[in-house]
Formats: sequence, structure tokens, C-alpha cells
Amino acid sequence: MREFAFELRLCAHLERAGGVVARQLGSSVHGVGGRIVDAVVVEPGPAFDERADLTPHEIPTEAIEADVGVGRWRRVTDAIDGPPERAHAVAERAEEAGFFELGRENGQRVARQVARYPDDWFGRVRGIENKPDLGTPGDLESQLRFDAALGLLDEAVLATESYVTRAHLNRIPPEIGVWRVDFDSEDPIEVVREPEALDPEDWGVEILDEAGLKTDIAVCSRAEKRAKRRRMAERAYGKGWRTYTQPACERAESGAEAGAGGLPYCAFKNRLVDAASECGPECSGYEPGDPVEVDLDSERATRTPWKPDAGARRRQSGLDKWS
Repeated sequence: MREFAFELRLCAHLERAGGVVARQLGSSVHGVGGRIVDAVVVEPGPAFDERADLTPHEIPTEAIEADVGVGRWRRVTDAIDGPPERAHAVAERAEEAGFFELGRENGQRVARQVARYPDDWFGRVRGIENKPDLGTPGDLESQLRFDAALGLLDEAVLATESYVTRAHLNRIPPEIGVWRVDFDSEDPIEVVREPEALDPEDWGVEILDEAGLKTDIAVCSRAEKRAKRRRMAERAYGKGWRTYTQPACERAESGAEAGAGGLPYCAFKNRLVDAASECGPECSGYEPGDPVEVDLDSERATRTPWKPDAGARRRQSGLDKWS
């Protein structure tokens, strides 16, 4: 099975167990354009409902960390670190997300939160690397070494359709769990090896580059890892895993898997397809047409606790009273 279809089917299955599922999230703390995790599952924390009621969108980390509260206006350039242009850009993104309210005071741009941010809204964060065919592993070993050394995730797992041999296991860091996946089975996931618990609360080592015997690294503090985990959780909540497009082809249909509908299915190829890379005039079965109309937000809202119409905007009822 192609990796894209494998990833969508696995995300659909994981979603049934609850939590927030997302695809293709960056997990590098210092590296630019570094490690991308195929699938991430964010488990709900005690204040998950408060976060769900706040906004359906990703809240910028810089806005969460800004010295901006609920009860009073703060000048944007005083509250957000960085140059004025960057501070204003962060504030505008936070307003678009429904987290900040912006105004003007004495000719200056000011901001306040529409509601308090619940820090404990998420719990464990699990990362899954999808490699259906272990015969073509690519950078798999270095990717999994990265996860084990950094310890940003609570646990990391390799998911594959291949038969897993002892030789495969010996090449994979012992901290990494292994799943063999068969979507035709009643229970698609066979646990070949349980993952070991990583330690997000400890310092970590980020592998920046490997060339021969030379390895460049960066040491990541507990605070940096906590901030990155929150950024990942926010990104997962705002993005989800339904980030694909529908093929603009008469042979396209709306597919379903593990109870999740709206998947990009091609009747000509008889499988799920990545419309961005597989569909178009280059395909011998291509017949120009309008994409299948699918409300992916409704699909997500029906099957998860994500609330697309959430908004906990507060109204000021007096100089020092809020409702």
C-alpha cells in the first residue's frame, strides 16, 4: 500500500480511540525544516473541554506566552517579544484565531485575551512513523534515532504492513515501539514491540545533521521541550489530519475507512489517492470534473470532540467586571 493511503487509513482508525489526531507535524526544537512526524495523537488533559470551547483554530505560541491577560488591555509591542512588526503580526494571528481581541488606546494597538488559556488541556503525545514497506526504509533509522534522543514525545511507534524480523528490530532504537498493521483484520494493529516511555520532562538531544562519523547536535532544555510540545498540540488541534484535497476528476468518489468518510478515493485506481501528486492529465484514467463536495470540518466534528463553531469570547460588563 502507498504511504499516503496507509497514513489516512491509520489516522481514521486512531481517531476512533479518541484524542486529537494530526498528520505531518514538525518536532524539531532547534533545527529549521527538520524532523516531520507522520502522525501524532494528542491525548486529552483535564481542561480539554475548556480548550475546545475556546476556538477551533491553532493559537500561536507567541500569543499564549505573551504578557496579555483577560482583564486589561496591554500594548501589543510591550506584551509580545520581538520587533514591532513581528509583535503586530502575532497579535493579528491571535485575533484571527479567536484568542485575542484587539483595539486602540492613545493611538497604540492594544490586546487582551478573550478567555484564559487552559495550560493542562492536553496529556500524552504519541508519535507514529508510517513505513508500510520496510524493504524501502529510506531515512527511517535516523528519524527514529532522532525521536529517541530528543524525547519530546511520550512514546514513539513505527507502523508497517511488512513482516517484522529480528533484524528489523535490531536496527530500530529499543525505545521505539513497532506495530504491524493489517487493515483487513477486525483489529488492524498487532503490537510487535511495546514502546518504552520517553521523558519529555528531562533534557533532550536534538540530532541536527549526520554525515559519516560526524553528528551535529543541539541540547534542548526542559522549558524548550515543554514549549515545543504545546506548539505541537496546538498545531494538531487546529490542523487535524484531513488536510488533503479531493481529486478534480469524474472518476473520484468519497471514500470511507474505519467509520471516517470523505477520503479521496479513485474508482479508476481502486484505492485512495493523493490528489496533489497523482491526479491530473498525466493519469491515463483522468476525466476532468469538479472535486467531490465533502465537508471535512463536519466529518471531524461528528467523530471527535473538536468544535468548529467554538468561541468563548467574553464581554466586558464594567470597568472591573467580566461576564
